Amino acid sequence: MASIVNNQERDELHKTIWSIADDLRGSVDGWDFKSYVLGFMFYRYISENLSNYINENEKKSGQQDFNYAEISDKLAKNIKQEVVKVKGFFLLPSELFENVRKNAASDENLNETIEKIFKNIENSAKGTNTENDIKGLFDDVNVNSRKLGDTVVARNKKIVKLLDGIGEMKLGNYQDNTIDAFGDAYEYLMSMYASNAGKSGGEFFTPQEVSELLTRIATNGKKEINKIYDPACGSGSLLLKAAKVLGKDKIQNGFFGQEINNTTYNLCRINMFLHDIDPTKFNIHREDTLLAPSEEHRNAEPFDAIVSNPPYSIKWEGDDNPVLINDERFAPAGVLAPKSKADFAFIMHSLYWLSSNGIAAIVCFPGIMYRGGAEKKIRKYLVDNNFIDAIIQLPDNLFYGTPISTCIMVLKKSKRDAKTQFIDASKEFVKVTNNNKLTDENIQNVLNYYTDKKDIDYVSRIVKNSEIADNDYNLSVNTYIEKEDKREIIDIKVLNAQIKEIVEKEDKLRKEIDKIISELED
Repeated sequence: MASIVNNQERDELHKTIWSIADDLRGSVDGWDFKSYVLGFMFYRYISENLSNYINENEKKSGQQDFNYAEISDKLAKNIKQEVVKVKGFFLLPSELFENVRKNAASDENLNETIEKIFKNIENSAKGTNTENDIKGLFDDVNVNSRKLGDTVVARNKKIVKLLDGIGEMKLGNYQDNTIDAFGDAYEYLMSMYASNAGKSGGEFFTPQEVSELLTRIATNGKKEINKIYDPACGSGSLLLKAAKVLGKDKIQNGFFGQEINNTTYNLCRINMFLHDIDPTKFNIHREDTLLAPSEEHRNAEPFDAIVSNPPYSIKWEGDDNPVLINDERFAPAGVLAPKSKADFAFIMHSLYWLSSNGIAAIVCFPGIMYRGGAEKKIRKYLVDNNFIDAIIQLPDNLFYGTPISTCIMVLKKSKRDAKTQFIDASKEFVKVTNNNKLTDENIQNVLNYYTDKKDIDYVSRIVKNSEIADNDYNLSVNTYIEKEDKREIIDIKVLNAQIKEIVEKEDKLRKEIDKIISELED
């Protein structure tokens, strides 16, 4: 019954989001529009989160009919300091989403009202432990942008539609929902636009089923971990998948991520809030991970689980920066990743911050598995030091905006055998419209191959690291796993006998036809 309810709630939620998109897509293009929807979703979330907290406290003190949304701003100011200490932010009753929505259609200065409220929310967090978590979250929600309309009246009409659309989402009290309503709405919206936005969307979003596989690999065999980390966290979907796989309470010291793109950095923090992750349990930093890793993260490492889908083959400073070769993260390999391809820089960074009993699962561009030069030298370092636990070939066309078949590199620091597992999971998918997709069964199959550590024809093979060295440190899965030949096996003797029989039948038939013709001529 629960799964039916889940699907019904989810389908209804998705229909509402699609309706908002369909209504407004003409004026605000997809990826920009997404920022508005997520911004207003976040505004609704923190409004309800704050109201629920205050209402519950008042009910515990005996005021069963208390409703924070209905009291005066003057009265609310008396509890501001106390609430900020606990929640880290504050909204006056008049600033709550439900009250602004109620008066929106008649507010000629609606854009200014919204803008002021967003600033007030940010200012209310100043001096608290959530200041950095709240700061800048509404930067991409420009209610005075011409993208919403050429005039104030036109913009306000769009804002009213946004408020009404998001207000109509049946999100309820997140504690009572059978689905993670806010979080599910976020994920649906992201995937909806990523699938239509090519690279501009796909680079910000790892499909949920890929996130599921990565997280299950990185947490394999563990019921709880100290903390999880993503050095290129994007919108945070990989980090948050761990909360669903293990449970939020099983990640003892929280979620850590770094992201260079400001818009995506804001999306990640919003995503944490929408998934009801306490601000004290996440630390998302904006900066270039390779050149300026967060000091807070440096103090927090090592990490028990690292998950990442870093950007493929992007440029970085590399050996143009003389300091980097001495960086403790990169120095052990004796060489830096090429300036034109930073993939192995992310891998070396992750390896350095991985705990001795941790697992890192990283999505990789296939070229890094066989190219020569510096990349080959880094592969040699990883193999000779027995850090690579597995290489998993994924199906092609899994990611938005790119058809390439990526792979997963699994890193460990505490392996017993000098061996590496190679898994060909390229056939583990179902076709869905223009993309391939991993089903729950596909994900479980790959996990079983990885966990069982067995040789399976055409699928899995455990290879001695000495063999990898003999193969010039090539880590391509197809170097070690033979492709199954599904061509029909033909027995030549049987085929010749069949041909002989056919020729004899043809000869007999020809003689009978010649006889009939001869009789007709006579």
